[in-house]
Amino acid sequence: MTQMNSVPDLSSPILGWNDLDYLVEAHGIDPMRPTPDGPDIAISQVTKAKLLHALNVDISGDTLSRVEASEPQAHISEDPSACFVPEFLSSERVWGISLQLYELRSARNWGIGDFNDLRVMIDLVASVGGDFIGLNPLHAPFLADAGRCSPYEPSSRLFLNPLYIAVDKLPGFQSDPELRQEIAALRATDLVAYEAVASTKLAALRSLWERSALDHSDDGDLAEFRSFVHNGGEPLRRHALFEALSARMVENGYAAGWQAWPDEFRDPGSTAVHSFAEDHDDDVRFHIWLQWVTHRQLQDAANHARAAGLRIGLYLDLAVGEALDGSATWSERGVYLNEATIGSPPDPFAPSGQDWHLAGFQPSLIAAGENSPFERMVTASMRYAGAIRIDHAAAIRRLFLVPIDGSPAEGGYVRYPQEDLIRILADTSARHRCIVIGEDLGLLPDGLQDDLAAAKILSYRILSYERDDNGFKPAADYPVLALACISTHDHQTLAGWWRGADIALRAEYGIVSPNLTEQHQAERRRQRRQLTEAIGDVRADNIEENATEAALHDLTIRAHRFIARTPSKLVAVRLADLTDEQRPTNVPGTSGRSYPNWRPKISVTSESLPGSSSLTAIASVVNEGRKLRLESVDTAGQRHASENRREESNTTDAQRLEAVVEKYAAKMPRPLARIVRWMRKPDLRWVRMIAGILLVLCGFIGFLPILGFWMVPLGLMILAQDSKWLQRPTLRVVTWIERKFG
Repeated sequence: MTQMNSVPDLSSPILGWNDLDYLVEAHGIDPMRPTPDGPDIAISQVTKAKLLHALNVDISGDTLSRVEASEPQAHISEDPSACFVPEFLSSERVWGISLQLYELRSARNWGIGDFNDLRVMIDLVASVGGDFIGLNPLHAPFLADAGRCSPYEPSSRLFLNPLYIAVDKLPGFQSDPELRQEIAALRATDLVAYEAVASTKLAALRSLWERSALDHSDDGDLAEFRSFVHNGGEPLRRHALFEALSARMVENGYAAGWQAWPDEFRDPGSTAVHSFAEDHDDDVRFHIWLQWVTHRQLQDAANHARAAGLRIGLYLDLAVGEALDGSATWSERGVYLNEATIGSPPDPFAPSGQDWHLAGFQPSLIAAGENSPFERMVTASMRYAGAIRIDHAAAIRRLFLVPIDGSPAEGGYVRYPQEDLIRILADTSARHRCIVIGEDLGLLPDGLQDDLAAAKILSYRILSYERDDNGFKPAADYPVLALACISTHDHQTLAGWWRGADIALRAEYGIVSPNLTEQHQAERRRQRRQLTEAIGDVRADNIEENATEAALHDLTIRAHRFIARTPSKLVAVRLADLTDEQRPTNVPGTSGRSYPNWRPKISVTSESLPGSSSLTAIASVVNEGRKLRLESVDTAGQRHASENRREESNTTDAQRLEAVVEKYAAKMPRPLARIVRWMRKPDLRWVRMIAGILLVLCGFIGFLPILGFWMVPLGLMILAQDSKWLQRPTLRVVTWIERKFG
């Protein structure tokens, strides 16, 4: 681990606690955090100092006069930027199949699904009426340590995973008996043997590279390669240099990640790294070539999807962060948080919280510049995709950061520039005609889902999450602007959920206590009854936890019919649900040493899928449900949904008012700002009425000129806090005043 800068000694703080709290507020650090079973608690002063240190804030006392400019925005504006949504979705609801590319089996692949398998699956999706194919993140891994295989902890999100190259489809490839024997052994495993796959594939690719080296290729390929290198620029060269250096370090007994390397190689601008690049130029060019080949095959697959009739095409996932010691953080260390990692606070399923050991962008730099880090990251996926899903969409508003030497209980939330990030998403999605989906699950900040919907970022709705006090929500209650599905890579299949396999695994791996396991089992029995009520499944009413395979097959079909009838514009059918996989893709809370996360293969080959009775039956009910007129969906449920929308509209107005009040309060002298925030307490209605009237009058007559005319909109908003019918007109008045008077 690289040496971290020390945090100032808080036993004798340079700043007083009030000054420290001021910096915390100005830099978007939430002074409170959730607890597993009670109200929010305050984070410690030590945590505040460590988070400020991670944000590169100088707490020596000389920065208090210049911190306001760095404060990220909380909510989006009244007229937010809108992401791209294709015209045909205004009158149609469509569906597709989601899968993990590496999990695919076939008669020809090399023990891991590849881009040729993807083309086969594209044809399959087209043949059953789907419009997209959803994939795991295809980000660049550690090629020198392929066992670090989580697609959600990549080395870099700017580049691609060469292990997905279909080597046998490359010009000039020649097999031999020994290689065929290796490949057959890799295909025969039930888990992806990443280390062996990488060794075999990279050896074959290196042989191809040495035979061609593009010096004797046709002029078209050479010109395309040179264009790719030119467009990739310094980021591409540094990534390739990292891969070459990483491989050499592993050969010499070091780890693949840069934090374990000798000091002279940790800085990409050092003399030692420069000398290595000169001495190993062919290795660097080989890794550049790998990225080019990966890019070409993925682009060909994307073009094939459109040609096959998939109107959305590829639907790609974006990880929320990158490995702490990977190519991205080595190449551009300055734009990343170096003293804190991304995680999540303590909750009932993880009482100690979680440290995901992921590097996040600095909030002050993520959207900075003409070609910002965030824009480059989303562009790297949008260039191939008709839709992308942003993992952990809450990161658009905030991230829970864990100090590098601390536990999740010592972490806190930090705000990110939401308005800028949504604007970048909107502009980039319009440029690439790419739908944006936000994975808005778990603990979300108030109003975020409304802000995402206003920006036409689709919500992400999973059947097992869509419940309230009355049970599973009716199909008609699902939002229109959403992707709905039965399960994802972090969940059991529907049949596994019914059996309680997820509860059993959490207990087996010690993720939850025995007492909590019993509670979850009792709750699951109730949820099974509620599910049968929601999907109208008479036959399933009588089946228990140990249901027959036929009964669970019937349940799965009926659940897909239910999800297909939702108003949601997109529905994703998970391949693992179609094949009833017994082994989950990922068990959150475990590591690769205890459970083989991201390694299980699908139990059947892609060649056998077209004849699958399960695929035929589910495709039939999904196509039928997607083509139903929306008016035919449960009328009572629609009325309920309409009432919910009206209530959500009022909530949205109140949240927007709160955000704008906060914006104006931030412009005030600190004592007055504290008074304004104090007045927002629910039991101070009369105080707000008097203060609101006084602010409006003083603003109009020019009293207290040091506060300015903005007292008028602030007073109006304070008055509107206690009156729903005043909220929307007040927002309009405030918008007009701001435009008129600046």
